[in-house]
Amino acid sequence: MKSALSSLFSSKNSAISRTFLQQSSKPISQTTFFSSTIPRNTKNLYNQRCQKLQIRPKPSLMASASMSELAREPPALPLPTPPLTKFKIGLCQLSVTPDKERNIKHAKKAIEEAAQKGAKLVLLPEIWNSPYSNDSFPVYAEDIDAGGDASPSTAMLSEVADRLKITIVGGSIPERCGEKLYNTCCVFGSDGKLKAKHRKIHLFDIDIPGKITFMESKTLTAGETPTVVDTDVGRIGIGICYDIRFTELAMIYAARGAHLICYPGAFNMTTGPLHWELAQRARAMDNQLYVATCSPARDPGAGYVAWGHSTLVGPFGEVLATTEHEEDIIIAEIDYSILEQRRASLPFTKQRRGDLYKLVDMQRSNSH
Repeated sequence: MKSALSSLFSSKNSAISRTFLQQSSKPISQTTFFSSTIPRNTKNLYNQRCQKLQIRPKPSLMASASMSELAREPPALPLPTPPLTKFKIGLCQLSVTPDKERNIKHAKKAIEEAAQKGAKLVLLPEIWNSPYSNDSFPVYAEDIDAGGDASPSTAMLSEVADRLKITIVGGSIPERCGEKLYNTCCVFGSDGKLKAKHRKIHLFDIDIPGKITFMESKTLTAGETPTVVDTDVGRIGIGICYDIRFTELAMIYAARGAHLICYPGAFNMTTGPLHWELAQRARAMDNQLYVATCSPARDPGAGYVAWGHSTLVGPFGEVLATTEHEEDIIIAEIDYSILEQRRASLPFTKQRRGDLYKLVDMQRSNSH
């Protein structure tokens, strides 16, 4: 190997050759071949020989430009300036019963209470108007697009958002669209208008022997579109429960400039203790943004028992506020000004190796 590599150099470069041979006892990956003062023609000769010998040149001898912008396709969007830098969020961990009318009134009261305590953004749980079961989804499903009496749950959210001048990420409800059913989250702006609708992308189909088996796909259809929405409280990415397990979705939201990802969810008594907080902290830390989750309160007598523990996590993966499993309303502060601070002090978004891996946002790529 030494003789093959040393043949790269002519006699006028013998000093460089001797330097390299002195270092060649190190592994190839740890050896510094050249300083930045080596002439370009010598570098080219080196690269050609390395190709023949199947040796990968060190990145310093490749393109001098940063590789981070190549790690995402299309390139990541800059973090937008939010309308509010600091505000309060309310997480409403609600008890859910088979009485749909009661569930709607109960959610309305909780939203009003959170707003009275200063919340400008309120998040509700996954499937808050219905029991969480495949038998219940078709019965409780609403035609969100039709609105009005066809969707009393979203009609309530719209009215309250407009009256209280707050943004509501309305948890999720079963949605009927033609012959299909979806698990759907609606986002209402402070004017009461529907700003976005996210259909759960990753369906909860699991089978843990002796613990839990649940197949959402028996009744529900998977959504097809990641959802990022600009609101009065910043740019928000939306996921529902099982969506949180897929880091690629969170990375897409971060690349689209999200300040916050909201995940209404209902982890169960098997996966909840193991993964609920862990997944939230990982998504926040990996993407250096806020993550907010909201679960139904635990009902030991229900067919599906939720873990609870609604939580707000900061961009360093720190738990800022959380609750236990009982019904509760959490009011916590979000401060977007620390996002840039965190990203500056730990700048791994600028250190990604676009020469080794790449995240492709198919929706943005196709639109281009």
